[in-house]
Amino acid sequence: MLRALAVDDERPSLEELVYLLGADPRIATVQGAGDATEALRRVNRALESGPDGPDALDVVFLDIQMPGLDGLDLARLLTGFARPPLVVFVTAHEDFAVQAFDLKAVDYVLKPVRRERLAEAVRRAADLSGTLPRIPVHEPDSGHITVELGGVTRFVAVDDITHVEARGDYARLHTGQGSHLVRIPLSTLEDRWRSRGFVRIHRRHLVALRHIGELRLDAGTVSVLVGGEELQVSRRHARELRDLLMRRT
Repeated sequence: MLRALAVDDERPSLEELVYLLGADPRIATVQGAGDATEALRRVNRALESGPDGPDALDVVFLDIQMPGLDGLDLARLLTGFARPPLVVFVTAHEDFAVQAFDLKAVDYVLKPVRRERLAEAVRRAADLSGTLPRIPVHEPDSGHITVELGGVTRFVAVDDITHVEARGDYARLHTGQGSHLVRIPLSTLEDRWRSRGFVRIHRRHLVALRHIGELRLDAGTVSVLVGGEELQVSRRHARELRDLLMRRT
């Protein structure tokens, strides 16, 4: 059972988050804090209390944009503790996801918060805390991947994805209509989608062979045109890519 702290400077959002967390059977206790300074005091008390003490905390559900000390500032401070609680960011802003996961966040939940999405974040925190056995999460079908956008879950067809860009523990999926950030490492998507015609061309890029419009050679360097964007091909991947394209033609 997880002991949680919810942090948000907007009272209605804080009350809703505390309510939703309290309704989750994996949450033993949940406290609320109206700003990062108060949250830091709670975390200090938790560390002084010890892992089995009355003020102990396992996970902090943390808003990002707050007056004074913001959520990212607090998360940076927590990384300096010997035994910091886990951090889940709960925010209305998609733009900070890469920074959040650079700080080893467990998850990044977008507002408005949906019960099902918050439950997934709790599951991830429980997995990492060792309180529950891991329960695998499956995509609705192998031809789609779920993405979060403005609190709405969407299903993106894998065949529509032109290329994937590594962003730390995240990956950005590019399609003809835009891009989506998902919390899946590039190496995982490479293994999952190899049979669907995706190939690694660089440590930062995975591309769909069907969407490669041009292969360019210039003074010993190799690049490909994918979805109107030119991507560099590393030397170690150039031969494999040329062979795959030749076989396809």
